[in-house]
Amino acid sequence: MTEQRFMKAQRAAWIGVVGNLALALMKGIVGYISNSKALMADAAHSASDVAGSLAVLVGLRAAQMQPDKEHPYGHGKAEPIAAIVVSVILLFVGIEIFISSVKSLYFGVSAPPGGIAIIAIIASIVVKEALFQYKYRLGKKLSSQALVANAWEHRSDVYSSVAALIGVGGAVLGGIFGVPWLYYLDPIAGVVVSAQILKMGYDLVKETVHNTLDHVLQIDDTQELYQTIQTMHGVIAVDELRAREHGHYVIIDLKISVNPRITVSEGHDIAKAVKHRLLTRFSHVSDVFVHVNPYDPGYPYKNNVDPDHDDFPTLLH
Repeated sequence: MTEQRFMKAQRAAWIGVVGNLALALMKGIVGYISNSKALMADAAHSASDVAGSLAVLVGLRAAQMQPDKEHPYGHGKAEPIAAIVVSVILLFVGIEIFISSVKSLYFGVSAPPGGIAIIAIIASIVVKEALFQYKYRLGKKLSSQALVANAWEHRSDVYSSVAALIGVGGAVLGGIFGVPWLYYLDPIAGVVVSAQILKMGYDLVKETVHNTLDHVLQIDDTQELYQTIQTMHGVIAVDELRAREHGHYVIIDLKISVNPRITVSEGHDIAKAVKHRLLTRFSHVSDVFVHVNPYDPGYPYKNNVDPDHDDFPTLLH
């Protein structure tokens, strides 16, 4: 992770910590005063976002560390691990909100929440949507899985606040017009919020676990890499290319074929040139390991040879 990338991601995480903490306190206090189960649940959701943003900060700081003897490929996986932590927190919060809301439905609701709860929820929706847009776009720009996961936490909080707004609004109207059964819309909204949180947490866990397990890029994602290598002087064919995601960056394992009559030193120079080209042209590529093979027309990957390649007719003479 470059210093500039780290600073931007760290600033976004701190903005999330401060924003979520302020919202959690506001919604918690107003929810308690107004006796709103849905708003209290929404406050718990915002509190979980504080923990999520702190987990992102830890992951970002770890990912910035340089490779060492025990971690020769760097610490890039710290970010998806942080994203998993965020996702698990989200799941636990969803379960807690669900249990609390069901209890309220079971034991009954004697009074509607106060109207001030509606103002707090609307303010929360505006702030959380702004945080989502900011972090999601920055996370995509910086290829940070942890930031993207944290952004979706904000979006899930928007969904939960909308559900809380419907529930609280309906319950308040029930109090105004004397319709007691509308009071139950408040805890029902809590159940809806918990279902949304659980689904979001499950989706994030599934995605981040997939990304942590050395996900290899598919052919469509590596086509430009292939084309870049095959146009380089001295490369007859790309025998094999594996580009695996390692956190926010990619590590490439590569086998190329060269003229079998050139010296070992010349083959080494070609490999160095290929590595340098990939590292300088593609910002998401962190390291490249190149294995040089003598060109063999019978090799299983011979179809990778470009018949129009300038080096193909000359290198074999």
